[in-house]
Amino acid sequence: MNFQESSMKPVSPTDLIFLLLERRNQPMHVGGLFLATPPEGAGEDYVQELIRKAMEYNQPSPPFNQKLVSRAGVQFWKEDDEFDLESHVYHLALPKPGRVRELLALVSKLHSALLDRHKPLWEFYVIEGVEGGRIAVYSKIHHALVDGVSAMRLLERGTTHRAEDEIEPIWALPRKPKSRQDDVETRLDPVRQIVEQANGMRKMAGSATKVVSEVVGAIRKRKKDADYVSVFQAPKTILNQRISGSRRFAAQSWPLDRIRAAGKKHGATVNDIVLAMCSSALRQYLQDMNALPEKPLVTMVPMSLRTDDSEGGNQVAVILADLGTHLPDPKERLGCIQRSVQNSKDRFARMNQAESLAYTSAMMTVHGTNMALGVNPAWQAFNLVVSNVPGANGKRYWNGAEIEGIYPVSIVMDGVALNITLTSYDKNLEFGLIGCQRTMPHLQRLLQYLENGLQEIE
Repeated sequence: MNFQESSMKPVSPTDLIFLLLERRNQPMHVGGLFLATPPEGAGEDYVQELIRKAMEYNQPSPPFNQKLVSRAGVQFWKEDDEFDLESHVYHLALPKPGRVRELLALVSKLHSALLDRHKPLWEFYVIEGVEGGRIAVYSKIHHALVDGVSAMRLLERGTTHRAEDEIEPIWALPRKPKSRQDDVETRLDPVRQIVEQANGMRKMAGSATKVVSEVVGAIRKRKKDADYVSVFQAPKTILNQRISGSRRFAAQSWPLDRIRAAGKKHGATVNDIVLAMCSSALRQYLQDMNALPEKPLVTMVPMSLRTDDSEGGNQVAVILADLGTHLPDPKERLGCIQRSVQNSKDRFARMNQAESLAYTSAMMTVHGTNMALGVNPAWQAFNLVVSNVPGANGKRYWNGAEIEGIYPVSIVMDGVALNITLTSYDKNLEFGLIGCQRTMPHLQRLLQYLENGLQEIE
């Protein structure tokens, strides 16, 4: 059998898991949304002209020209020789008055739909009619093609620093050489971390002695150290059940200087303040639902641990943070978060990169395997994911339109019905909340509750 190896590339084991994980209720694509204001003097045909020019780029670059094929039961990526750009790029308009509420509802619906596996696994939507004369761009791409961080990077690369510059659409951009920093940021992708944890035991071989020592020490420490967060203490909540296929997306921006000022006041990092905002919001949301557990919620946080410019040692780890949602006092909650995060950082500081990855896998493989198999066990390692993706510095433009905000649209899975991903853009932190619509009703309330949480800290 001729597999035409020169034009076909086997799907990697990790990426294959993303394909196997996908079910009707569990789409495995990541996305991004940006809002933009057309340049002054833009005519009524401004968006039409943008679309016309974009459609001229009908020869996409990898991975946008790759589709799945199966040969002898093996999955490959192969260039789609029947590629049709009109099956991937769509022009939509919101009905008047085109409020942001309607835009987010539309993105929720688009993000709920599975990508067609007979075609390259991506879609791009240009949406006009947003109030204030604005436009929006929503794109999604399967996690088997790119990780969540790379998807945001692609969206960013499809923009420019100057309003007068034009740029190819993201599907036609030349491939960027992968750097060491790209590797670090890829490991900040929480969904990829979960999947790799399901395969994690093989990573332990070279670091067994140190890892076993740390695992044994952690089990002992769990009984003595209130700041240590174990994989056995997350309470069962409404966030942790099987999900439906419907999604609800909510997004909002907060000034980065405001969050930094709150951190300076309390000797906390930006990530500490973000987690405290999430803690307050979840506490209030669950109280509304009469579903606040007595035990504190635990969140999974992909976090960079590098403290200098060296190349050796640990760089990235997945930590578990105690959100202190059982505490009514916001300052006590913040202190609880800071101590649990520092406890994890101190633990990983004793290990090199290989040992820290092996340790994470050892402590969370059972959880990852259960998630991969879609089996909701009686316990789980964490209640939700909170992830901070590095973003763009300075203003960006999309073919003359000034971008106001860039919001991540991530993935939820059986057992983890809420994902809060944020990214920095210009002078703001942009929050993107995605949840199962059935499991997390009135998700948009969390936006106000996040604001309330920041005000509490201030």
